[in-house]
Amino acid sequence: MHFELTRDFLDKLKESIASQDDKIVRELIKELHPADIAEVFDELTIDEAHYVYSKLGKEDAADVIVELEEDVREQFLEHLSSKEIASVFIDNMDSDDAADVIGELPEEKQEEVLSHVSDVEQAGDIVDLLSYDEDTAGGLMATELISVNENWTVSKCMEEIRKQAEDVDDIFFVYVVDDSEMLKGTLPLKKLLIASSDTHIKDICDTDIIMVKTDTKSEEVANIMDKYDLVALPVVDSIGRLKGRITIDDVVDVIKEEAEKDYQMISGISSDVEASDNVFQLTRARVPWLLIGLFGGTLSARVLGNFGDEISLYPAMAFFIPMITATGGNVGIQSSSIIVQGLANKTLGLETTMKKLLKELSVAIVTGLFLGLLAFIYNFLTSDSYALTFSVSTALFSVIIFSSLFGTFVPLALNKIKIDPALATGPFITTTNDVTGLFIYFWIGQIFFSYFS
Repeated sequence: MHFELTRDFLDKLKESIASQDDKIVRELIKELHPADIAEVFDELTIDEAHYVYSKLGKEDAADVIVELEEDVREQFLEHLSSKEIASVFIDNMDSDDAADVIGELPEEKQEEVLSHVSDVEQAGDIVDLLSYDEDTAGGLMATELISVNENWTVSKCMEEIRKQAEDVDDIFFVYVVDDSEMLKGTLPLKKLLIASSDTHIKDICDTDIIMVKTDTKSEEVANIMDKYDLVALPVVDSIGRLKGRITIDDVVDVIKEEAEKDYQMISGISSDVEASDNVFQLTRARVPWLLIGLFGGTLSARVLGNFGDEISLYPAMAFFIPMITATGGNVGIQSSSIIVQGLANKTLGLETTMKKLLKELSVAIVTGLFLGLLAFIYNFLTSDSYALTFSVSTALFSVIIFSSLFGTFVPLALNKIKIDPALATGPFITTTNDVTGLFIYFWIGQIFFSYFS
């Protein structure tokens, strides 16, 4: 059943914690999913959260830690000893989650925690995982999986699966390897169940394998799993030896993080930030693109200054400056956002890119004609100046075409030179379109006012 955190629940829990009523606290949290308990922790003080944590079993406590936001988890773990972290959390976590938690600790404390891990093999797996970059398949994978030798019979295979299953929470695939641990295929459970006991595994396994290497970027991993609708993906080293597997829950986290990063870039925030960051960190992340906006505003002022005579002679032109700049900025952001989305999910190939460009141009033409016509009708009915009427509608059409093309080409160009195309949106597109839109508007205005004078 879906849990909804309410003020009544939170007040009752806090009262029970304050009175140290263990029975009520356990009663309130016993049916909650670890993700729900993590949500509750976000609303508690560190001391209150530690009190609730002390009432959890080891496995539940480990699951809750995994579900916590990084900043909350960091604060929480600061109050625990290395031995507590190792015995309560690490011993009850999958290797990938354990590596993530340990990787967030200071280097000195990492060594202390690992020295207290009771399972030497698990400690070794965690150390291996920590050696991979966190944004690669090696940094995402877990080492817990079911693997069988291609030369085994079905009966021996079933026997080994029972043993290995004790360390694996979810069995999505059985992986088939040779004597050198080279990945040879996957074994569907249905084939395993219906095959005779003396059948060799290599005779029934599927050899058409989708896999990634340990240095494959996490974004590419997410795209592969999305494209082929996979719930688990095997990871091999540079020579093809099976090293681990990535499950769909890990990829969901990657997709979420990439979406947050792109959204921040689109909003003009130059680095990854959290709401809990201090004032200096938040300011440092925002200032670079605001400086670009400031520079663009200065250029806009210079453009207006250069056309000062026209504004003095035809002051009605000034009334439409906000409309021209706002429309250009919005059209540019819309176009660039669509391209950035296509680049992010790998749906823009050579042929599809050309189709997308033509479609964006077509949309820009139709949109420009429609909005330009509305502007023409408005000015025709409310103004006695034909020059103003034609200037505004023509400039609006031209600015929409330019902004759409600019918003389309810039992300593609940035992607070509290996720069995140999300940088193209937000302040950069808006500022550039403001300056260019003003120039186009007044240049067209000069032409029409000279013609009709």
